[in-house]
Amino acid sequence: MTIGIMEVKLVDAKGLKKTGYGCMCVFLTGKKDPYVLLQYKNQEFKSTISKEKGSSPVWDEKFEFRVDSPLADDDQYKIVLKIMDHNTFREDGYLGKATIYVKELIELGVEKGKAELHPQKYRVVSPNKTYHGEIQVGITFTAKEETIEKETDGQKESDY
Repeated sequence: MTIGIMEVKLVDAKGLKKTGYGCMCVFLTGKKDPYVLLQYKNQEFKSTISKEKGSSPVWDEKFEFRVDSPLADDDQYKIVLKIMDHNTFREDGYLGKATIYVKELIELGVEKGKAELHPQKYRVVSPNKTYHGEIQVGITFTAKEETIEKETDGQKESDY
């Protein structure tokens, strides 16, 4: 059962560095065309490719994820942002990732109807856990409004 919608605003990134993990285009041309794979549980979105922006791309895009109930294991309530480098003639290169844990945000949103993390910077780390720049993201969780209907003797009765 869906309990709400989580909107992720992907703003920009700064200081993205090459990792050496499958990103041969950077070594050959020195240019990066980054994009982001946004993942929450089994849902995934892909941002547009930020051409010619190199290590400081700007996206300013929004993505909506369905949030299901019940809230349980802490580790599954996270957004993973995989920063990739688009390559035309080779496999896309991996620049790093950022992980944002959102369980507390969702719990607050369920309680209050809405909860927000204003855009802030998160560290981008490479597979060997070194710093490779930062990515700016904002998140809003809005609880789903449910209509409550009472049934009396087979007839629906409103709360008015």
